[in-house]
Amino acid sequence: MADERPDELVTPHQAVESGGEAPPPEEEAAERSQGRLRRILRGLLMPALALFSALVVGAVIIVVTDAELVGLLVSDPLKGLGDSWAAIYNSYAALFTGSVGDPVKIVQALFTFDWDEIRPTLYPLSETFLSAIPLIFTGLSVALAFRVGLFNIGGEGQLLIGGLFAAIVGFTFTGLPWFIHMPLAVIAGFVGGAIWGFIPGILKARTGAHEVIVTIMTNYIAYNLVGWSLKTPLVQRPGRTDPISKTIEDSSVLAPVLHGLRVHWGIALAIAAAIAVSWFLFRSTRGFEFRAVGLNPSAARYAGISIAWSTVLSMVISGGLAGLGGAAVMLGTSKALTPGFSGGYGFDGIAVALIGATRPGGVVAASILFGALRAGATPMQAATGTPIDLVVVIQSLVIVFIAAPALVRAIYRIRTERAIGTEVFAKGWGS
Repeated sequence: MADERPDELVTPHQAVESGGEAPPPEEEAAERSQGRLRRILRGLLMPALALFSALVVGAVIIVVTDAELVGLLVSDPLKGLGDSWAAIYNSYAALFTGSVGDPVKIVQALFTFDWDEIRPTLYPLSETFLSAIPLIFTGLSVALAFRVGLFNIGGEGQLLIGGLFAAIVGFTFTGLPWFIHMPLAVIAGFVGGAIWGFIPGILKARTGAHEVIVTIMTNYIAYNLVGWSLKTPLVQRPGRTDPISKTIEDSSVLAPVLHGLRVHWGIALAIAAAIAVSWFLFRSTRGFEFRAVGLNPSAARYAGISIAWSTVLSMVISGGLAGLGGAAVMLGTSKALTPGFSGGYGFDGIAVALIGATRPGGVVAASILFGALRAGATPMQAATGTPIDLVVVIQSLVIVFIAAPALVRAIYRIRTERAIGTEVFAKGWGS
């Protein structure tokens, strides 16, 4: 009849899927939630299998590098297998308790309601988060640049310059309250890293210089610049001939989150940076332009997006993020500038970004994983005698398996999902 109208408008796609009737809104929301959950689980599967595979190979290395165990496996296989399992278990148990702590002792201490009892049980977890702080910043730095199709290898140099700037502000200004001095030092770290990121960005945009080559070179320049600055009256500690800076003022220090533990408020700053980068990349117009440039520069240029401006701005922000990592190390841990204070956080940030699939949430998770491996390495060596280099081997193996998903799928017989629709892949490496 002419006056009859449908209760609700239905798109053709919905009509085809439901046989002419739109699904109820509740079912539609449930399907979206299930689809989102499946995507998250698929995203976690490969890193989890890569970590498991790395631990398995690491277990083999523990056995074959112990001459006594190898000899026992030959002379008495059953006893050799038992002792090998014990060595593997003890090593990984020490790695776990050294990075997370003993869960039983933690629970027992919590029920005492005595901070002096609780604090020692939380120390390993504190060290894990402490190691994760600069990794989050450098991982975000690499991840953001990669979204624009750039491979920022300069996180180490940007972190060093950020630490240098933060240290200078930290010990130069005196008499300021902490709520002014500490933010100034943190901002100085960002500015220092941003300046160091601007150099490869502008060279890439104006001359086409490859960002990988330029950032590698700026890493060396930054290291030597820090070394030179430690010989100048502005930075070098009075009365000292060795390369060490003046001690930063207490008013610029990132205070510990909990009394008696070393993890400081830089962890909150790192989480806030990850949230900000996630919003910027996936909710802002400029972030959409960045991703468009990374996915297809030609189409982005045709749409009116400035490739040069996106290149420079992304490298400036990336450098600033790495500079925040340097500020966190300087203001929260070192409290004085020394050569090579970074400890390789800038290079580990590359691995963290790749393992985290260049997504801020994945970067945070991968940083905590690498922080746990760093924190648990020394206790593992002290408890079992397992070489600390095993942790480096495990980190490298995780990267190898992440970088070779086809190998992981072949090992565990995981079928490759067929791409549906139009897929556009980032060229990366600045191409």
